[in-house]
Amino acid sequence: MVFSSSVFLFHFLPIIFLIAFFIKTKYTNYALIIGSLVFYAWGEPAFVLLMMLSIVSNWFFGIMVDKSKRKKMWLVTAVIFNLLIIGYFKYANFLIDIFNSIAGSQILAHAIITLPIGISFFTFQAISYVVDVYRGEVKHSDRLANVALYISFFPQLIAGPILKYKDVNSQIKNRTVTWENVSLGFRRFIYGLSKKVLIANVLGACVDHIFNLSIAGIDPAMAWIGAVAYTFQIYYDFSGYSDMAIGLGKMFGFEYPENFNYPYLSASIVEFWRRWHISLGTWFKEYVYIPLGGNKKGKARTYLNLIIVFLLTGLWHGADMSFVIWGLYHCFFSVIERLGLKNLLRRFKPVGIIYCFLVVLFGWVLFRSPDTVSAMQYIARMVLPWRYQSAEAIQTYLSAKTVFALVAGCIGAGLIQRIIPDALKEKLKYSVLESVYCVIILILSIAAIASNAYNPFIYFQF
Repeated sequence: MVFSSSVFLFHFLPIIFLIAFFIKTKYTNYALIIGSLVFYAWGEPAFVLLMMLSIVSNWFFGIMVDKSKRKKMWLVTAVIFNLLIIGYFKYANFLIDIFNSIAGSQILAHAIITLPIGISFFTFQAISYVVDVYRGEVKHSDRLANVALYISFFPQLIAGPILKYKDVNSQIKNRTVTWENVSLGFRRFIYGLSKKVLIANVLGACVDHIFNLSIAGIDPAMAWIGAVAYTFQIYYDFSGYSDMAIGLGKMFGFEYPENFNYPYLSASIVEFWRRWHISLGTWFKEYVYIPLGGNKKGKARTYLNLIIVFLLTGLWHGADMSFVIWGLYHCFFSVIERLGLKNLLRRFKPVGIIYCFLVVLFGWVLFRSPDTVSAMQYIARMVLPWRYQSAEAIQTYLSAKTVFALVAGCIGAGLIQRIIPDALKEKLKYSVLESVYCVIILILSIAAIASNAYNPFIYFQF
């Protein structure tokens, strides 16, 4: 079940909201847990058992880490347990490919494995719970229901933001739902829904058309359009989902952290990763980078730690060498910026923004392409336009609706937010004009959903 589906909007959400809002407070968490399991089971009925295993196991590990004298042993056991789960479902065939490649023959056959939706998200949350208990930043939960709600709660279950137990523990135990917060949450949800349905989906159809073509059928203009369209598609798809998750959380009394902060306005790759998928970057910083020593053990160790973090970031996104290379590609620019490039970029911020956007854009080509070779061939058409002839009429993949979505995407990715004075922003916020705007984009979004148009979520695969 996805947020931008009629089943969710017109059936699941109204039912779970009414139940949670009107039943006694002491039963609310149980209602949300049951609703979240139904939400997950809608598309992954068999894997609900896997999630329940993760919940019960990590609740038990939390108790043992907190109460046992052998805390470190139980922490290591918990981390290995969680990594084995995600390792089997997500990386088993990747490791088989590596083994066969080293052996020089197909010794091992691929296992038939279906990847559970959102396994990377809820597994990382489970790990952070046990680690936070080990560090003494939070006490273990005596109530299994509290850990169950933390790991399974449907707004952030399958695509984040990735939460830390220490940040939501008090909200799970005690929170207040007000009509004001419900209103603010619904408003945020509408903005996220419109990002997804009116921009990301429209651009996605164009992107799929171009990237699914044989490389011989892609000319330079088409290659650039496909790359730019995907750059905005993935931003509006993922940030739109995060907006909807944050809005839904607020409707049920939870305050979730922001996950995006206009990343395409960044003037460096280091800044980009402070603005893009903030919860993932924060997770790796707190649970990998700092424990490895961060930047406290000399430059060489700092760069090694960065390589490890970006390598893991690439692998987190997918079990394929193209994702590994994508992670190391971003690491390369992060390192050279720390070596001195960032000082130059600070002097000429417009140049820095252009540089960062182009680096990210070429990285997204690697991210979107089926493999590294295809990505290199695609990039060659972008940077060597004189070598390739026109292949397909532009009208076949760039409709007026796509152009409108692309223009709207460019403006809404931070440009208009920079231009509008802060005083005017405050005046428009929660105004009648904004309410009318929300109603219009909600109607347009529902109309698009009702048409059964193209409606995938990119980050579901992670």
